[in-house]
This record gives sequence, C-alpha cells and structure tokens, in this order.
Amino acid sequence: MSRRICLIAVVGLGLAVAVGCSNKKAVNPLSKVASVQPDKVLFDKAMEAMKRNRFDVARMTLQTLINTYPDSEYIARAKLAVGDSWYAEGGTASLAQAEQEYRDFQTFFPNMPEAAEAQLKIANIQYQQMEKADRDYTHAKRAEDEYRNLIMQYPDNPKLVAEGKARLLEVQEVLAEREFDIGRFYYLKMSYAASIARLQSMVDKYPLYSRADEALYLLGQNYEGQITRVRLAPTCTAPGKPPGCVGETFKANLIAEYTKKATSEYSKIITRYPVMDRVDDAKRRLTTLNQPIPRPTKEAVRVNRLEEESRRDVGPYGRLSMVFRKSPDMSQATKAGEPQLTDPTPIAANEVVRSTMLAGMGAPSVGGKSVGVKVVNSGTPAANDPAPRSDSPAANGSPFAQPTMAADPNELKPPAAAAGGDNELKPDPNELKPAVDPPPGEAPLPPPPQVNEIQSGSVDGAPNASASASSSSEPASDKDVSSSKKKKKKGIKKLIPF
Repeated sequence: MSRRICLIAVVGLGLAVAVGCSNKKAVNPLSKVASVQPDKVLFDKAMEAMKRNRFDVARMTLQTLINTYPDSEYIARAKLAVGDSWYAEGGTASLAQAEQEYRDFQTFFPNMPEAAEAQLKIANIQYQQMEKADRDYTHAKRAEDEYRNLIMQYPDNPKLVAEGKARLLEVQEVLAEREFDIGRFYYLKMSYAASIARLQSMVDKYPLYSRADEALYLLGQNYEGQITRVRLAPTCTAPGKPPGCVGETFKANLIAEYTKKATSEYSKIITRYPVMDRVDDAKRRLTTLNQPIPRPTKEAVRVNRLEEESRRDVGPYGRLSMVFRKSPDMSQATKAGEPQLTDPTPIAANEVVRSTMLAGMGAPSVGGKSVGVKVVNSGTPAANDPAPRSDSPAANGSPFAQPTMAADPNELKPPAAAAGGDNELKPDPNELKPAVDPPPGEAPLPPPPQVNEIQSGSVDGAPNASASASSSSEPASDKDVSSSKKKKKKGIKKLIPF
C-alpha cells in the first residue's frame, strides 16, 4: 500500500513539472519583453507561415490580429507584413496588391522608419517588372519616379537612399537607351529636326548614359547633314527661281548656325567625355569644319575615368544570354556620380525648326535661343525729299524729331575764368597723379603688399585650396587622356560609321 502511494506521488510530481515546462514564456523580438499575449502568438504564427511560403495562411492570421487587436503594438508590423507576403509571393497580380498594401502603410504610419522601407519596395516592384528598352517603358518610368520620391522624401535614411540611387542609375540607363534608339532611327530616316530634339533632350536629362558620346556625335552628324542639305538647295538667284529656292544670305546664315551647333556638340565630347570612344572622331570632324579643338581639364578626365571604370562588362556570353531574357541589360550603368532627380524642359522638333529659321533670317540669339525681329515701319520719305538724318532738324510730326528742352535758369554754370585773374583754376596739391615710368636704367618699384590678399602657396603649412582647385582645372595633357583610355573596358561598338 505504501509502495503504491509513493508511485502515485512520483507520477503527480512528474505531471506538475511537465505542466510547468509547457507554460514557458515566449520572448518578444521587437519589444524585448517576455509575454504570452495572444496578439504576439498570432504574429509569431504568421511569421512562421511566411517562412514556410504559406502566404495565404500568413495573411489570414495577420488580418485576424489587425481586426481583433486594433490597439496592439504589432499593428504596424502586421500591416507591413501583409504587403511583404504579397511581395514574396510574386506575380503581376500579387505585386500590384503588395504595392497597394505598402501605400496604405505609408498613409497610416507616415512617420515610422518603416515608411522608407515601404517606399523602396514600391520602387522595387516597378523595377522587377521593367522590360527592355525597345519594349513598353511604363514600369521603367514609374520606377524612376518612385526612386526619386524615396531619395527626396527620406533623405535621413542613408542606407536606403544609397540603394535607391544605385537602382535609379540603372533605370535611367534603360530610359536613355530607349531615347537614343528613337533619335538614331530619326537620323537614319533623315528627319534631322526630330532626331535633334530626341537626342538633345536625352543628353540633358541623362548625362551619365553609357553612350552619351555617341549621342553627341550623332547630334553633330545631324547638323552636318543639314549643312549638306542647305548647300544642295537651289538659290533664288538662279534663272527662273526654281521652287524651294533659298536666298544667298539665308543660306549663309543657316550654314553658319549649323556649323556653330555641330562644333558645340563635338566639343562637348572632348571636354565632358574625354576617355570615351568618340573623342578621336570628334577631333577629326572639328578639323574638317576648320574649328578649334578644345582640351579637357584634368578634373574632367578623372570624373569620366571613374564613370567608365565603374561600368560592368558581362562579356560575350552575358550579352548573348540577354537576348533570351525579358529584363533589360543594365550592366553598362555607371556606379559613380549622382542620378538626375529633376527633368529638364524637353525640346520639341517644331522648336528646333523655328529656332533655325529665325537664325537663317539673322535673328540674334540670347541664351542659346533665337529671338524674333520685329520690323517697325517708320514711314517712307517722299520721292524728292532727302533721307532724314539724325544731325539735321526734323520736321514736326516726324518720328525722328527730337524734343527741344528749354534752358533751366537754376542750372549751375562753371565760373568764367578771367585771363590772369584770381578766378583761374589752380592744380590741387592733394590730387592723385598717375605713376610715371622710371628713368632709363632703373628697375621699377615693387607693388606694396596687400593686407588682406591671400598669398599663393600654403597657409600655416597647409596647401592652398585655390591652388588645388586650379590644378584640377588645368588642361589635361595627351598623356593623361591616353593613360585613361588604356584602362577603359572594351566591348561597346560604334553605331555610326563616320
């Protein structure tokens, strides 16, 4: 009997220990507070379901948490986790639902640090759905806008901003490639105005494009094509005035304007992209146009070299595999430099035609834009009357008539100097006299030192900032440019065989 009692006591003690172990407290990873709250249990179950890719179960559990415990400390994370479940599930419909969930999170919790994370994932959703440059660019354009919103709205999150800038450079590479292809198509069709409008807008908007030198060279070729077209046009001095004839002055003005613009585009290649492929071709075209060849600065060589070295070369097999992929090739996107956050004013083709026509008529150019000339008819002189002159008295009512001003009785007059009298003006002994040259054989005196002048060299042993700035703005030598070109990765073929 006593043995049975002891056995029952041992079994009861074991059950008590087991029950105590099963009531173990869970650790909250967010608040670091031990608890067995039901909202915590639901959140943990949802996270475990997401790890097992059971996204529908995870969303159902999270919705139960949100609807049952609206004041829970896990509410924000639960709403964000709902979007993460759609994002991880993938697919067009799931990604669209994930974007909506992230936007709802930004609406309800705009001041939380996770709002920047939600904005980054919204941009990544568009980034993942981008297509090649010659396909639909809707997702690429939306990705550019979303990454710009991330950079400008959440500048206090440097990690996410750096990731957004890197992705934005890749997106802008795809958009620039699309604009370049359209501009090149118009050039091959000899629609020079449309090609200039596309390429000029692209260069202004995406200066870090991997083939920006090709775009500038193509712009110069557009202007040279227009020069050839103007020269071949018949002149109105020919017998019979053939249709479509151009006056000699108009033709000369157009050729001068096109030559100036072509020179500007070729010069930009040399000064802004001195280590890229089209530099030698640009120099040859400037020589053909009898224009001076500029020299890039050392700073321009250094910046362009960093941009080119940061581009990734996927090799021939990588380029071959891109043919069978839906996603675009972003390997040539630079990793150096800041992406463009604002869009400059685009250039329209009709504006290009209008500006060149005004230049042909001799209209002056202010800030790169031609200004129209308004001719005012001031009247035609009579047949027997001489032409009006500015120094001759004009008749009343003439537009050249100058009003006569009556003498002012209160006007101060200089005193009349009497010959040999006391009123004769005498030289002022305190008047400053200009310095005279020293006698022959004597060295000129050095100028006095200025108190506030910044001396060249160094200040307190430190190099002068202006000296370092001037060294970077010094013209680069041919050796600097050639050494930078040797480090450039090959693989970009020229598209314009000129």
